[in-house]
Amino acid sequence: MTTTRRWTLLLAGAVLAALPMLAVAQEESGTKTARELRASYDKALQGKTIAYLPIALGVPLSDEWGRVVKEEAEWRGMKYVVRDPNNNPSAMQQALTALVDQKPDVLIVQNPSVTLLMKDLKRAEAQGTHVIQINMSSNYKSGAFVGADWREIGKMLAADVVKQCGTGSGKSGKVQIVQGELSAAASVDQVGGIMEVLNKDSNIKVVSNQAANWDANTALNVTATVIQQHPDLCASIGFWGIMESGAAQAIRNAGKIDDVKVYASGEGSQLDCDQINSGKFLQIPELQGDRAGPRSDDGSADAAAVRRQAGHAQSRILYATNLARQNQRQRRQLLRTAEEELNPAAS
Repeated sequence: MTTTRRWTLLLAGAVLAALPMLAVAQEESGTKTARELRASYDKALQGKTIAYLPIALGVPLSDEWGRVVKEEAEWRGMKYVVRDPNNNPSAMQQALTALVDQKPDVLIVQNPSVTLLMKDLKRAEAQGTHVIQINMSSNYKSGAFVGADWREIGKMLAADVVKQCGTGSGKSGKVQIVQGELSAAASVDQVGGIMEVLNKDSNIKVVSNQAANWDANTALNVTATVIQQHPDLCASIGFWGIMESGAAQAIRNAGKIDDVKVYASGEGSQLDCDQINSGKFLQIPELQGDRAGPRSDDGSADAAAVRRQAGHAQSRILYATNLARQNQRQRRQLLRTAEEELNPAAS
């Protein structure tokens, strides 16, 4: 064996023998960049307060947002605060005023109307609080909004109504609209999208456009009157599955469920899934990949129900949503947005 070859083998053996020690050293120390980024991240978030103000708790989507925000905030060393106005606008206004006075670092708010909370949201940002509006915005544009494209949902609902009731369908073309709160962004924007599409078909006639204020009993009573006045009603469009279930009940009570198509948008709650599984809801094909089908409260897709109901010829209620996906997507985006607001260098 030559001297050169002998030294080469010895050197290779020494390098191989040192590899475990090098690996241990890497695992123990990590990189300087990683340590610095983590320190910056912790400094930006730990000890900060994040406050959550939904319209009401006890609603699947609101509860899921709150659960994940609380879980993730506490994991990051943040203090989590929540208030439940229980669907009372006056109580919500008072709760927001009190929260702004406490000067949290991040404020997550679901607006019941486009005007109610504007003043306090503006005041919060003026004092340095990062304001994230969720699902329904106000006329005040804060630093961030995480929510649905309500106008697009309205257009999606109306497009299928035109197919079922428009020119060439042989139907009356009469349509009922059941809104939530008239001044809520979800109502304002869905109506805008719906009317943009419906107005293009001369056979479509909106015979009723009333608010049920997100209440199923009110939707039932309103629809009972409409179906009496217009027994040849072709379709009913509601802005929330839970509320619109009341309209569907009124139509069933009138013996018209085989004649009237009932549409609803919603968040993919367990009630909506139950309606699908019972053959009462039929999913409308989604327009984009970020829209998903029926889901349970934990966000898991009921794929079997989708396949089964897609071919269910007797279904009379059509269900459209992009919120089911957002039940998962928004809860992740909320914390990501809060982190970016508190630590701009990480975004």
